[in-house]
This record gives sequence, structure tokens and C-alpha cells, in this order.
Amino acid sequence: MSELSQINLHLDELRRRIIKIVIAIGGITIFLLTFHATPFEIFGLTLYYPFPEPLDNIAAQITNVMRAELVPEKVQLIQTAPGQAFFSQVYIAALVGIVASVPLIIREFAAFLKPALKEAEIKVGRTITIPSIALFVSGCIFAYTLVIPYILDFLYKYGESAGLVTFLNIMDFVSFILQFLLAFGISFQLPLIMYAISQSGMTDTKFWRKNIRYAIVAIVIFGAIITPDGSGVTMWFIAGPMIGLYLAGMFIVERKERQTIKT
Repeated sequence: MSELSQINLHLDELRRRIIKIVIAIGGITIFLLTFHATPFEIFGLTLYYPFPEPLDNIAAQITNVMRAELVPEKVQLIQTAPGQAFFSQVYIAALVGIVASVPLIIREFAAFLKPALKEAEIKVGRTITIPSIALFVSGCIFAYTLVIPYILDFLYKYGESAGLVTFLNIMDFVSFILQFLLAFGISFQLPLIMYAISQSGMTDTKFWRKNIRYAIVAIVIFGAIITPDGSGVTMWFIAGPMIGLYLAGMFIVERKERQTIKT
């Protein structure tokens, strides 16, 4: 088989796997935009079943929960143009679709790379799959419960102290939330990335401890870039956990090496 034919086969395989992922994300997104989560009780336990209701869909319900839990007091959430509420729900539904499809995304990505990986690298990939999903979800929960409420309250207190009536555009609000959820979900992968790189032999264990100063500087710069204010306070809500994650990753890598030496 010629080299060009092999490339075409790889591209066809990649296309098929991407289509599977897109269909999964799209299906979940459409479901959330079409159905309403209707509560019912059974044996004193509240459960939910999907009922077709596009105007009061699950994405809209999620938006209402976010508004109630995250928008500071005296701040009004508004839309300033037709369609903003709809597109904000599309963004939310798509994010949920991506998160729910993470196991499929990882599986398809690993299956595509498997022929090019060594046995040790394949083993590492299998080892970190479930922890990767757990850390992504943990990062989103951490951002939603601890970081976002404080940052929004901190920023909008400036307006309150000046006696201003503050309005928050729904698109700005949703974009802000999704930005932080994705940033924390991805940044919480740092220990696993460090572990995978070390186990694959790309670096030695001492690399992470030797370059810790540069890593901290890079993390602080990342925190300053992603936060929307220049106070220097909110960036530490991102940089602080990431530094902790870096130290955790370094500890995991060094511990793994000690265990390997003993055996």
C-alpha cells in the first residue's frame, strides 16, 4: 500500500471518529434544548423525567439555577438583543454535551492513536482515562461552587459601592461561566499530564522539581490572563489551585518512581 493510500485511510478513520463525537455532542445538545426535566416523587424521592418542551427546556432550567446561585444580589440579568437567551441556552447545552461525551472523546482519540503508540504508552492512557474524567468534573465543580460566585460578587461590589444599578447581559454571564468551567476542567488535568509525560519517558522525574519556578511563573501569568479584572486578587483563585495541582503531580510522579525502584 502506498504512503498516500495510508494517509487517506488514516484521514478517513479520523473523520469517522470525529463524526461519532460530533453526533454524540449534537444529540445531547438537541435533547437538552428540546426536553424539560419534569419532577415526580416516588417513595418520597424526587426524580425527573424528560417531557418535550422547547421553550422551557433543560438548558433554560440550568440557566435559571445558575442565575439563582451565581448572580449577586441587586444585579439584574437581562438580554439586550433578540435571541440572546436562546444562544446562551445553546452554549450551555453544548457544554453539557461535551462534558457528557468526554468518555467517548477519550476512547475515540485513544483508539485512533493506538497503532502509533508503544505498549507502555497505551497502558498509561488506559490508567488515566477515568481519573481524567473525574478531575475534569472536579475542576468544573470547584469553579462553580468556590471561584465563580466570589469573583462575580467581588467585581460587582464596585458598582454597588458607587450606588449604581448593575445589569448583566445573559450572553456575557453565560460566556463568563463557561470560560471558567472549561479553564478549571482543563487545568485540573495537570497532574495527569505530568504523570503521562513522565511514564512515557519524555522527561525524567527530576524535570518537574527542577523547573518548578518556571512553572509557577507560567501559572501565575495564565491566571492573570484568564481573569477579567486587573485587581490581582481574582487571578489567585486560578493560580493557587493550579500550583497545588502542579505540586500534587510532582508528588505522584516521584512516588511512582520510588515504587518502581523498590519493585
